Amino acid sequence: MISRRDFLQASMAASAIVGASGFGNWARLAAQQTLSQDQLLEFDGIGNVTLMHITDIHAQLKPIWFREPEINLGVGAAKGNPPHVTGADFRRMYGIEDGSASHYALSYGDFTSLARGYGKMGGLDRVATVLSAIRSDRPDALLLDGGDTWQGSYTALKTDGQDMVNVMNALKVDAMTSHWEFTLGIDRVTEIVENELNFPFLGANIFDAVWDEPAYEPYKMFERGGVQIAVIGQAFPYMPIANPGWMFPDLSFGIRQDRMAEMVAEVRAKGAECVVLLSHNGFDVDKKLAADVPGIDVILTGHTHDALPEPVLVGKTHLIATGSHGKFVSRIDLDVRDGEVKEIKHKLIPIFSDVITPDAEIASLIDAERAPFDAALSEVIGKTDSLLYRRGNFNGTWDDLICDALLEEREADIALSPGFRWGASLLPGDDIRREDIFNATAMSYPAAYRSEMTGEMLHLIMEDVADNLFNPDPYYQQGGDMVRVGGMGYRIDINKPQGSRITEMTLLKTGELIDPAKSYVVSGWASVNEGTEGPAIWDVVESYISRKGTVSVTPNTSVKVDGV
Repeated sequence: MISRRDFLQASMAASAIVGASGFGNWARLAAQQTLSQDQLLEFDGIGNVTLMHITDIHAQLKPIWFREPEINLGVGAAKGNPPHVTGADFRRMYGIEDGSASHYALSYGDFTSLARGYGKMGGLDRVATVLSAIRSDRPDALLLDGGDTWQGSYTALKTDGQDMVNVMNALKVDAMTSHWEFTLGIDRVTEIVENELNFPFLGANIFDAVWDEPAYEPYKMFERGGVQIAVIGQAFPYMPIANPGWMFPDLSFGIRQDRMAEMVAEVRAKGAECVVLLSHNGFDVDKKLAADVPGIDVILTGHTHDALPEPVLVGKTHLIATGSHGKFVSRIDLDVRDGEVKEIKHKLIPIFSDVITPDAEIASLIDAERAPFDAALSEVIGKTDSLLYRRGNFNGTWDDLICDALLEEREADIALSPGFRWGASLLPGDDIRREDIFNATAMSYPAAYRSEMTGEMLHLIMEDVADNLFNPDPYYQQGGDMVRVGGMGYRIDINKPQGSRITEMTLLKTGELIDPAKSYVVSGWASVNEGTEGPAIWDVVESYISRKGTVSVTPNTSVKVDGV
């Protein structure tokens, strides 16, 4: 049986002590006293195979704040189904008590108060402790990394991902797949994969575009618990569209559903009794793939940063969603007999950094990786009066702040910030350190451009991004959020077809509707076009925050959503 009890049990006592609204000075101690490392790790194992899953760490070595989304809309068959349920609706769906540890870890409501009570989450030294505990119970457990590991922080940017490679090697990962890894450039990826990585870099859907042949290992066979296990890797399918194709010019990607069916048949023919897909497709894409490709027992899904306390069953395939930024580790036990999976048991383990004891060896390694950059990381640039977060389909206060910086520093009419889902949060009253700015901006094509665009071009851009998010066919979704906009408001009907979702585009400083024939000065960042010019986005944001001293982000009410 699959039970939510294992994950939720630590939360029940907390809910009796810590209310959903408001905390006194005693709150942090009270919250921590209701949790223990043993409770978080408690698990009555079953069967003969154990999988451990981490994904979308985005180079976060240390504990962070990370608020889950307030809005995560589904369209078509996905509407109202996990992971497209948030807040109080999510808590009711999974029986999560208000004010509990699970409330804090898995939903956005009352985030600031709960964060101050329960503390930060994540930290790969704490993850290491959890992995060691599982391995002490199951020495041959497989550790699988879903990708988006080498990008997203100051130190990963400065070391070309070397800090993350070193730590993941030390964690003894058994296999990984990829997405943002390729934004380091194909030469660096090749160097890491061929010379530095201690485990397979899997991608059944990555082909050499010149020779039309597989570019990476499609799968790896493991024997664990007397069972033949096939782990098939699936990299992010839309790399040359969502990220700069010129950084990996001779590779082609794609969902390649037929290829996946061939790989499943091939590993089954080689004796695989359990087939695991280590995927970076995104949840809805994996849900459709599971329905269309039989024979996959478990899909460890990634990319869309969803954290679900229970698997989602599609036919005979179990989808496991482990969240992001090191907040969670999934443990999955399987009873495999007579060539098939008879039973599965899953636990989403929350990494409460104040409760889980850091692994001393990994903590030392992390400190050593960060030491050359300590002064730059810790320099205080300013302070925030607002909760800064990124997640949500339409708005995030981090990107509202970035747009404000672009409007002022680049003297623009309209600012655009991409709908990235990575980036740690900050609480009201927190100092903004340089590390915090890079946690929201660190990537390899950071130029903050300034150009003129017609109203017609702006509308085309908005419609294109909206279709990537709200196309009813998951295979046309790229898994990000809506482009964030500063200086302009609009109305969106998520159920309309492409070309007619976006209306009432309005220039906020004048209140006038955007004229399709008129040109506007637009500033943005993360353009996928080669040769884009402009200062790095982190320099733009740092200059703005430094000048302001303390920043406040007013609630963004400029986006009107219909069809929900």
